[in-house]
Amino acid sequence: MRIVDTHLHLVYPERFAYPWLDGVPALNKPHRLEDYRREAAGLGIEAALHMEVDVAEAEMEAETRFVLGLGPPIVGAIASCRPEHAGFPAFLERVVAIPGVKGFRRILHTSPDDLSGSATFVHNLRRLAPLGLPFDLCVLARQLAVGRALVEACPDVSFVLDHCGVPDIAGGLDPWRAEIAAMARLPNVSVKLSGIVAYAGPDWTVETLRPYAEHAIGSFGADRVVWGSDAPVCTLGASLTRWVEATHALLAGFPETEKAAILSGNATRIYKL
Repeated sequence: MRIVDTHLHLVYPERFAYPWLDGVPALNKPHRLEDYRREAAGLGIEAALHMEVDVAEAEMEAETRFVLGLGPPIVGAIASCRPEHAGFPAFLERVVAIPGVKGFRRILHTSPDDLSGSATFVHNLRRLAPLGLPFDLCVLARQLAVGRALVEACPDVSFVLDHCGVPDIAGGLDPWRAEIAAMARLPNVSVKLSGIVAYAGPDWTVETLRPYAEHAIGSFGADRVVWGSDAPVCTLGASLTRWVEATHALLAGFPETEKAAILSGNATRIYKL
């Protein structure tokens, strides 16, 4: 079945600075398109969106331009941004003019909880609504209420909640379960089935992941779920191949139409591919 990967990270350390990788030695090395392409080709992944990799702030725009020139299977990019800055409108105008920009993200899970609550942040993020561009929301499970407040403050903006809201799988379903249900009640947010293998511990099985995947899908509905590899971050818990295999196992009981929506159809609609 055709797959659109909505969450591919590429790392080119000879071109860009990735300050956060100093703290993650297992990932602190090149991750190039040719490496991903080689593995993805046999897995049904026909298209991919590059997800910004939190490069040094001065290099955000350059990263977007670079990855969009790399070629297939990349069909677009979700660009890094800083809505908390007064200069955001000018930045936005430049970046949306780049062919292939399909959305934006500002990393929040490693930022102060009050960052996204400022009037400047909210006002600037609302600028995405008339452009029809979604905002990927990356928050920890304990920050889901913070993320929900941002979604509520920007009702005309489309949001995609990354990594099923980053559940603490070792710690159990609660209070993540209730927070996901609350987030799903907001009509302008979808959820991304991605990333959870990186938080599942080394001995995870499909059954370890199943309660989290099924609750996220059940809460949002199959028409508001997209899939992402989170490569290469997924390799902290599994290879790309194993994550794709686990995804198929998790979706085995779903109707074919819903599986197709989750794996490609919803991404095509939400990111306007």
